[in-house]
Amino acid sequence: MRVLVVKTSSMGDVLHTLPALTDAFNCLPDITFDWVVEENFAQIPAWHFAVDNVIPVAIRRWRKNWFSKSIRQERHQFIKLLREREYDCIIDAQGLIKSAFLITRKALGTKHGLDRKSIKEPIASWFYDVKHNVPKSMHAIERVRLLFAKSLGYTLPEKIGDYAIARHFLTDLPLDHGQYLVFLHATTRPEKHWTENAWRDLIELVEPSGLKIKLPWGAPHEQSRANRLAEGFEHVEVLPKLSLSQVASVLAGAKAVVSVDTGLSHLTAALDRPNITLFGETDPKLIGGYGKNQFSIISPEQNMETISAKEVYQQLAEFI
Repeated sequence: MRVLVVKTSSMGDVLHTLPALTDAFNCLPDITFDWVVEENFAQIPAWHFAVDNVIPVAIRRWRKNWFSKSIRQERHQFIKLLREREYDCIIDAQGLIKSAFLITRKALGTKHGLDRKSIKEPIASWFYDVKHNVPKSMHAIERVRLLFAKSLGYTLPEKIGDYAIARHFLTDLPLDHGQYLVFLHATTRPEKHWTENAWRDLIELVEPSGLKIKLPWGAPHEQSRANRLAEGFEHVEVLPKLSLSQVASVLAGAKAVVSVDTGLSHLTAALDRPNITLFGETDPKLIGGYGKNQFSIISPEQNMETISAKEVYQQLAEFI
């Protein structure tokens, strides 16, 4: 049985889909998946053992110059690749109009997705042949797991979902694995940031443990912040620019991770590493860390500035 998954972005949402694939494989051992995903996240589905073929799409890039000749050619090649086979089942786990219209609608096979009461953009459900009701009150991962179970006709397993990608990195851990922490300080929205003073206070509290701290970054302004956080501390390393796979390898070898609400925090959870995620305005009940040893520190005032380094260190000390 071959199934097409449409889940294009963002990083956290793509990671949230992985446990559903593990469920499906455990219940239907002959199943294999193709997966349509944004090109920037194309490495992620390939880490899962049940994914046979990754089909990159570039809607984010294409929309900047939609009608140019080169982009029209890319879109044509993508549709050609998408329609090379007819699928036993197509599951649109994205639930957005653009993915339903531009991708799911054009794929060959019976199309499954959320019904209009369950979906973020109800018009998207018009493009599905079979529509499923999934409560919005469930955690994002449990919602996708239930959608897959209903689409493929098996009973949702009662045990916690398994991302099943940690094993992919076990043979390529850093030489110093288990001897360092990772602090994920970078995120997109300003209100999700923890103050630099608080990060430096936490770095100082960790110093007597003898553990190193590694700081990844993705953009120049994040590198600048990492350099400021590391200044004056010999036990802090600002990492070079890394690919997503390389970052995953660093996270997989960490003794523990402290993070703000960001896609890499979900990657940490998917890798089964102990992770303390800090939340201000964001409600973690529906999209918070899911998996083994995932902890949340939530500001009662919904303000990241009110979370103290001492509070975070008290939780972190259980792992170090």
